[in-house]
Amino acid sequence: MAEDAGGFIETERKYDAEAGFALPDLAGLDEVAAVTGPQTYRLRAIYFDTTDFRLAAAKITLRRRTGGTDAGWHLKLPAGADSRREVHAPLGRGASSVPARLAELVTGWTGGQPLRPIARLGTTRRLRRLAGRDGEVLAEVADDLVVGSLPAPGGAAPGGAGMPEWREASRWREIEIELVTGPRGLLDSAGACCAGPARRRPPRPPSSAGCSRRRPARPERPPPPLFSEQCQSRFPGPADAKRPDSR
Repeated sequence: MAEDAGGFIETERKYDAEAGFALPDLAGLDEVAAVTGPQTYRLRAIYFDTTDFRLAAAKITLRRRTGGTDAGWHLKLPAGADSRREVHAPLGRGASSVPARLAELVTGWTGGQPLRPIARLGTTRRLRRLAGRDGEVLAEVADDLVVGSLPAPGGAAPGGAGMPEWREASRWREIEIELVTGPRGLLDSAGACCAGPARRRPPRPPSSAGCSRRRPARPERPPPPLFSEQCQSRFPGPADAKRPDSR
């Protein structure tokens, strides 16, 4: 992840993986001298959007995540192929109140509409780091088991402080390869190693955040909607008929 004046530029690719997928040996790729780990993290993220999913329609992700090494509020904005600009804010005390600075950054898309919790992801992440000859981390490879939940009908959970009651909607496994200091070519070579048993998730135009069962990626099928950088293709929403289409 590279830093710029407006936050960080995140460059990554994601792959759908079946339960029996075994991560290939990535040592030796593009100056990779060693693969460290895995380290296991347990993450929980709440995603926010307007009731008509204006952020998803603009390929923007806004979440509050706990666990791992970067707990906090994360705003992700499109920044070119395989890349997004990421702006962070501290967790704070309120789980359901979006920080004013992040809300202001997306006002052009939300039109000032309230931002509400629309989905929750619980992730068990096994993280490996690809290191160069000098020990510098070139990229991170995350093997994620994800449980996606949506607000249950009927309103807020008891004592939820603005949070809905959640119901599990889908489970899946995905592989994420994110550049740290390595060259962009490392995404190609590492991805090529995963291209057989795991399937790269193609770019998808967004829709909304309703619920459907997970479906495997198929290049010949029109891609399903985007919900978030981790939740792509799992949650087509009420605007499903439009179906043009997430760390």
